[in-house]
Formats: sequence, C-alpha cells, structure tokens
Amino acid sequence: MKGKILASLCVLFAGSCVVLSKPNVVLIMADDMGYECLGCNGSIEYQTPNLDRLAESGVRFTNCYSTPLCTPSRVQIMTGKYNFRNYEEFGYLRSGERTFAQVLKQAGYATAIAGKWQLNGLSYPNQYPATLRLNHRRPAAFGFDEWCLWQLTEVRTKEGERFADPLIERNGKEAEKLNGQYGPDVFRDFLLDFIERKKSGPFLVYYPMVLTHDPFVPTPDSPEWSDPKKRMRRSKHHFKEMVEYADKIVGQVVAKLDEAGVLENTVVIFTGDNGTHPSITTKLADGRNYKGGKGSTPNAGTHVPLIAYWKGKTLGRVCEDLVDFTDIYQTFAELAGADVSGEADLDGRSFLPQLKGGKGNPRNWVFCHYDPRWGKFTQSRFARDEQYKLYADGRFYDVTADELEKAGVKAEDVVGDVKDARIRLKAVLDKMPEAPSRARIGKGAKKK
Repeated sequence: MKGKILASLCVLFAGSCVVLSKPNVVLIMADDMGYECLGCNGSIEYQTPNLDRLAESGVRFTNCYSTPLCTPSRVQIMTGKYNFRNYEEFGYLRSGERTFAQVLKQAGYATAIAGKWQLNGLSYPNQYPATLRLNHRRPAAFGFDEWCLWQLTEVRTKEGERFADPLIERNGKEAEKLNGQYGPDVFRDFLLDFIERKKSGPFLVYYPMVLTHDPFVPTPDSPEWSDPKKRMRRSKHHFKEMVEYADKIVGQVVAKLDEAGVLENTVVIFTGDNGTHPSITTKLADGRNYKGGKGSTPNAGTHVPLIAYWKGKTLGRVCEDLVDFTDIYQTFAELAGADVSGEADLDGRSFLPQLKGGKGNPRNWVFCHYDPRWGKFTQSRFARDEQYKLYADGRFYDVTADELEKAGVKAEDVVGDVKDARIRLKAVLDKMPEAPSRARIGKGAKKK
C-alpha cells in the first residue's frame, strides 16, 4: 500500500480523482538486428511498419552503440556499467550485480521479463555450480517479479529450441516443451497478460526477444509453418520473415498498451543487442548492400537501432546524440524518480531530457570494452564520437568515410580538428581502468 501511495498522485479536477502514476517502462531488445534492418533507418529489404510508426511519433536516435555480442550487451544494458567492471564470462551475470529491474522494483514498479535470459552460466557447466546454473528463480534475485524465459536453466541443442516447439521456463517452474507453439508468441502472450494485470501501474516490461537470432527458420506467417516438418528447416530467406514478425510483435505490444489505457503513461523503447549476423546482407535505400557484422567492432557490429516513444511527449524527431547501452539504466532510474547517485561505478547518463525535446546532457564520446570470452572473438576496446574512432592499440579511423575500417587515418592527416579528436578520444581510453586479469574458463558452448 505504501508503495502504491508513493507511486501515484491523486489530483482533484472537476470533482473527480485522476491517478497520475509514474510512467510505465517497456524495453524491447531484438536479438541480432542491426541499425540497418529498419525501414526508418534506410532498409528497403524488410517491412517494419510498426517500428517506423513509433519512430515517426517518437525519438529516433541515429547514434546508439552496443557491444558486438549478445551477453556482453545484456550485462551492460541491465547494470549500466562497462564490461571491464562486471563482465566475467559469456552467458553469465555475476551474483550481487544491481540491475535496472531492481532499481524500478524498489521504486514501486511491478517487473517482468520474457524472452532470452542467457545469464546463469550455462555455457560452462563444468565451471559454474549446479546450484547457480539450475537456479530456476535467479531472475528474482535480479529484480524480476515474473519471468518467462528461454535459456534459463535448460538449453536444447536441436534446431528451433527457442522458436518452434520451444523449451521455456516460467516463474520458477521446471522447463516445459511447448509442442506446436512458437516461442516468440509465448513470450508475447505472457507480457500482454502481465500488462493487463498490472495496468494500474507502474510496471516494467523487459522483452529481450529471441528474434532475429539464427537459426533462420519459419515464423507462423511463413508458408512453411503449415507443415510441422518444415518449421525447423533453416534458410537465410527466413531472416526477412523473422524481422517482420518481430515488428509485428512490437505492434501488438503497443496495441495492448493502448487497449489497457496506459499508452500515454508508458515509455516504449526499442533497440537491438548488437549487429546483424554476418551471413545477412541488407539492401538500403541509398543503394548500398550492408553486410551484418555481429561479433566485430566496426559499425556493422555495434551500431544498433534505438527508438523511444512516449505518446504525447516525444512528438516525432531525430536525435543525433551519442548513446550507449550504459545509458538505459540511468534513464530508467530518472523515469522512476530513483536516486542512483550513490551507486558506485555507473557509467551511463540519462537521455530522458532528449525524449521531452530538451538538450539534456549529451555525450561527446562512447566507449566499448569488448572481451567476449566466446569462440574466436578477440578482446579490444575503443572510444568514438560521431566521426572518429580510436582503439586502445592505436588504430584510428574516420568512420564516416571508412565505415568498414579498412584504412586508418594517415599520420600526416592527424592535424587540426582531426588531431584534437584523437586527443579527446585518447583521454577517454586513458581514464578507463583495465579489467581484472582472469583466466578464460573454456571454449564456449554450441548455442549463443
């Protein structure tokens, strides 16, 4: 009761009582869907009408950057910290870390997560104790009241483990194989039900989608879906269908918020966890064929979509401010009225003022510490602004002219404004501590 009182304000107007709640928060993060996949960002390959409409009435950020790989991005976005501070191994979020769900829960929010978890240490079963890996209730320790997740304590190695006939765990119960169902639909329905039950607010919905990660398989809108034997057959042409199904689900979530009467008091944010799979090439309106770069540090691996929509407040604009994934934590805290100034090592800054049309406190750089601890990917770190990018090993690029980072800026050209930019980025790198030294646990699991 006390939390509800703190979370709401009763305003008397014309003899009636209107409850003005703290804004609800919905974060949808697609899996392996880079910046170039949205129509509003220049794609002519896929139809994304729902996301395009959100962008038209929201704020479309053109300079949002993630890490190049899934777990590092998940750890960073949830905790508001660069990976050198708290990323220990692929597929794992260490115990004791504070997430944005805990911040909002403490501020009176009901909290739910559905989709891809990948944070219990399943990638290295011989190194992490079974009490951790098989902890069905670990999401609660990170602030989630309710959850519906794939890759929490069980991972199937057969095709379609997150799509057709998914293996899903809900609210602490044992995993169940849902024959005949489609994983993204199960996650969607779980969250729509949560929104209906918690519409008195405030609530947090975090939806780390399983779309559009490989395997590229049919969706319920694909012709092949009518034949159960074809639902797990892989083909790159299904990627287009998966992008469009992800867009469809976003539209369904927004429609539910409207139906529940809470859309005007809900901030909806859409992003992607990293770049598109390298096997996918997307046609752009400017004539380019854009090859995905997941796992790599150029733009194709790190440049991701970011759209924020708040009905009646965002009003449609394009924002070129730099944003990285540490900023989500701070933004959510400000939305909830939570004071996190006393928390140690937070690296983000809120972009809430920009959603309301203000200037805010925009970045003049973003930073990435990339130590994936997965497969053959190698460690690197860089700082960048809208034009220039400097790696810790000295590589320096004008990414507006050399997006693929094929040729660095020549030494004789590092003069004037170019030299000033390099000095600024070098100062960012110099102030970032090194990650604690630790041996790599293993070679990785089969499924990312």
